[in-house]
Amino acid sequence: MALVTSSTQLETGIDRDLPELARSLGEAGADVATVTWDDPRVDWERFDLVVIRSTWDYSWRGAEFLAWAGRVARLTVLANPASVVRWNTDKRYLGELADAGVPVVPTRYLRAGDPVEFPDSGGEFVVKPTSGAGARLAARYGAGEREVAWRHVAKMHEDGFTAIVQPYMPRIDETGERALVFVGGRFLHAVQKGAVLAPGAAYDDEKMPHPDLRAWEPTEAELAVAERALAAIPGAPELLYARVDLVDGENGEPCVMELELVEPNLFLFLHQGSLAVVTEEILTAAS
Repeated sequence: MALVTSSTQLETGIDRDLPELARSLGEAGADVATVTWDDPRVDWERFDLVVIRSTWDYSWRGAEFLAWAGRVARLTVLANPASVVRWNTDKRYLGELADAGVPVVPTRYLRAGDPVEFPDSGGEFVVKPTSGAGARLAARYGAGEREVAWRHVAKMHEDGFTAIVQPYMPRIDETGERALVFVGGRFLHAVQKGAVLAPGAAYDDEKMPHPDLRAWEPTEAELAVAERALAAIPGAPELLYARVDLVDGENGEPCVMELELVEPNLFLFLHQGSLAVVTEEILTAAS
């Protein structure tokens, strides 16, 4: 089987779980290789299972990555499936979740040529692209920063992106963001992290995607929202892994910020007991 990453990850080692997962799978008897998704020398057909892990450069090369996923899925088993990858790499899926009754952060989509409108509540708001990872090209603006936010949207349109505009959820500064991880369709563990977008930071600044990480015990309400989000995925696909990122809405109840089905960090290093579970689920998927 193959664990798929990026050349940047191999250079930096930022994916702390990848070597431990490869080791655990090897100790369990699997023939496992760690490869980069864009390596032209890789014979994908020789693997019985290809598991997308830290392909964290995909959002810079979206069309190329989707073409790769489709090609690999025709040759072997890809986890998660190519149809899921295609759906989840475009954040317009949030609109589909909302239409299905899942509580999500209110989201407006601005394509090139659309009139640019920002929330009129007087509060802060967020602008980011529909295709992005690690808060890339995202920024937080105050009510008096509409001109610079407009330039941000214009730059994204110039670069071929559809823009997202969302109200900034102020409770995140107090209660953080909670990431609930599911493996094999079952809840595995959760983490809490601090706010990613600092006021005044430019959209093209480098950001820490997971600040102030700690283990978290989810509430019943958080679990219920996460399960509703997963149940609303079109086609009810079989997922090897999933992560549901939640924040508190204006009413104090959890709502979905992101649904991570492509290459989510699973934070196994914070939950040592979860490594064996993930290893077993991967082995099952490969059998």
